[in-house]
Amino acid sequence: MKIFFVCTGNTCRSPMAEAILAAKQVSGIEVRSAGIFAGAAPLSRNAQAVLDEQEISFTHTAKPVRPEDVEWATLILTMTAGHRDILMQSYPEAASRIYTLKEFVDGSRADVSDPYGGSLSTYQQTFKELDGLIDKLVGKINEE
Repeated sequence: MKIFFVCTGNTCRSPMAEAILAAKQVSGIEVRSAGIFAGAAPLSRNAQAVLDEQEISFTHTAKPVRPEDVEWATLILTMTAGHRDILMQSYPEAASRIYTLKEFVDGSRADVSDPYGGSLSTYQQTFKELDGLIDKLVGKINEE
C-alpha cells in the first residue's frame, strides 16, 4: 500500500500526516507527501516543533505533486475537497484512488483544518486531528 498525502504547500498538513504514518511503522505501507502549490520550502517551524514534541524524527523539504507520485500511489489522500477536485481534474486516470482523508476514513465531508500561520497550539490541534485520522486509516487498511 502506497499512500500519498496532498495539501496546499506541503509545509504543514501533508508532511505532518506523512511523518505520523511513517512513525507508526505499519508493515507494508509506504508514504509520501506533496503540495498542489508547493515550492522548495522547509517544513513549517511549528509543524517541526510539534513533531519534535511527539518525538517523531522527520526531515522534510516541500515538493510539488508530480505525475510519477500520482502513478506511484495506491491511495491519494488530500486535506481538503478543493485539493481532491484539483487532482481529479489534473489526473482523471487516478480519480478512483483520490479521496479527502476524512472522506476515506469516516465518510465526512469536512476538511482537515489548516494551521498555516497559526500558533504552536493551532499546530498541536492539527497534529491531534491528523493522528486520530491516521489511526482510523490504519484500522481501515488493516481490515481490507
